[in-house]
Amino acid sequence: MFTGIIEEVGTIKDVRQSGDEMVMVIQAKTVLQDVQLGDSISVNGVCLTVTEFTDQSFEVDVMPETVRATSLRGLSSGSKVNLERAMSANGRFGGHFVSGHVDGTGTILSKKKDHNAVYYRIGVSENLRKYMIEKGSVTVDGTSLTIFSVDEGSFTISIIPHTLDETTIGRKNVGNIVNIECDMVGKYIEHFISKRYLKEPSSSLTDSFLAEHGFK
Repeated sequence: MFTGIIEEVGTIKDVRQSGDEMVMVIQAKTVLQDVQLGDSISVNGVCLTVTEFTDQSFEVDVMPETVRATSLRGLSSGSKVNLERAMSANGRFGGHFVSGHVDGTGTILSKKKDHNAVYYRIGVSENLRKYMIEKGSVTVDGTSLTIFSVDEGSFTISIIPHTLDETTIGRKNVGNIVNIECDMVGKYIEHFISKRYLKEPSSSLTDSFLAEHGFK
């Protein structure tokens, strides 16, 4: 379990890829302070297991399904990545519950600066958008963010200077692919309501359905 509060930006030192199989060596500092073999580290929002490490880097295996379903497939030597260690039981909780199981990817459609904030509009499929609400939480490349607005086929986030400086988000431009993990609470609510009220569990929720059952 993670919080979406990025601890540091790491650098891809080496990528070994054969088909859909991938091994990455990531240069880091902070996340290595108490690392052990088998520890979980979020890399751009993807929960990966440490298989080897030194005092300057760690190695992870990326499974074929993860390569296919996330933006990790586009990484190469020199790429910057957001890193976060798994949440400790006695630590402060600054973001929101993040599992590290990416739901899909989105494409940056626009990037607009307004005074000290930068607005990113990100295009996503309806399977992801249905879990998003204004002022709700979303994880973008492992970073816990608040949703500014939701439109058909996209959502918008407003990024403050600190987040721009301390994560890879500020380096992103129109056309870039980012990993998306939707709010865990929303997914559980939809699953519960679908099972209880809908004949087809796979059916998506609608605004009228939520209003009828007291959720809006």
